[in-house]
Amino acid sequence: MPKTTYIIAGDIGGTNSRFALHVPGEKDPLFVHIYPNEEALKDEPVYHLGTLKPYLEKCLAEVEQWKAMGEDALLSQVQIVACLATAGPVKTNNTVFMTNMMGGRTIDGNEIEKCNDGLLSIVVRCKLVNDFVGQGYGALDLDVDEECVELIPGSKAKIDDLGPKVCVGAGTGLGECFLTKSSLSPELGYECYPSEGGHADFVPRDALQVELLDYLKAKFDCPNRISVERVVSGRGLANVYEFLAQKFPDRVDKAIHEEFLNAGDQQGRVVGVNSGKEGSLTAQAAQIMMSAYGAEVGNASLKFIPTGGMFVTGGLTPKNIGLIKGQDSPFMTAYMDKGRLNPLLETVPIFAVMTEDIGLRGSRVCAEREYGAMK
Repeated sequence: MPKTTYIIAGDIGGTNSRFALHVPGEKDPLFVHIYPNEEALKDEPVYHLGTLKPYLEKCLAEVEQWKAMGEDALLSQVQIVACLATAGPVKTNNTVFMTNMMGGRTIDGNEIEKCNDGLLSIVVRCKLVNDFVGQGYGALDLDVDEECVELIPGSKAKIDDLGPKVCVGAGTGLGECFLTKSSLSPELGYECYPSEGGHADFVPRDALQVELLDYLKAKFDCPNRISVERVVSGRGLANVYEFLAQKFPDRVDKAIHEEFLNAGDQQGRVVGVNSGKEGSLTAQAAQIMMSAYGAEVGNASLKFIPTGGMFVTGGLTPKNIGLIKGQDSPFMTAYMDKGRLNPLLETVPIFAVMTEDIGLRGSRVCAEREYGAMK
């Protein structure tokens, strides 16, 4: 008797592990749960025993179909195909070392597949992918009409179903990936590839940004160059504000600056929350970051010519949409400032993605593909 298959999608960051249970072919999850890694792993050195195992047990307690079956029937009649999108470089042996998780933890997809500890024994496939590869596959799951904002009018009508797609997304860091489809076998769909484009060089666009570059080179002891991620990210926003505060001390808001100094790794959030104050250093920092963001997205569009769509993702996109949309916004002004190649950029459909869950959704897409390959 064939087993019933379920899909588990995971979005695994340094701080939290998010899991979603799906019926194959169904976008809406049966059950979603988030585990703070520090709490889940404080007494458990093995990642999947501290997170995925209790998640499966929680599914048994919460999901009606599983509750009706009971544990014994579940173990004999159900199989799980999982995909975990992880914030780290995935090796070819299906493992990843998460440097930003509790001082460093390894996640091993092969060990998860072999594990016979309780409900983990029903996991027959566990594929690991880079977190931004997850974002790329998540872009395939978007409802462009409902979940995206066109940044160039008419972008939806310009999408080429065979054209490359690119995602660039600023959040804690700056991620980039690209997707291609074979014109010879388009039925195979898009394949996503990771990139470290967020670590390409930051190029200043005016005299103040030249000073910013020099400041960051000194701060990070890099005499020749600085990654664009040092400017375009949550941490980057904090770097820009810090530069402005030391350059324009008379404009510093003492209350905000005190909060900033005491915010630890949440300094970027402090700047972002206060960026709506017109004429403030926090507002100027956000404008500089968004200008650099638009310039980098424009660079990616020139390199890949993504006629299938350029998708601006990441947590900072919906939070700063007022600085992104509109032809005169800091983002779009820099995006379109490519000299002789401006007409080319006008042919690229470009969208701001207004949902922040596409990493988890991309994991589901990857798991569905794995399940399809198993049939």
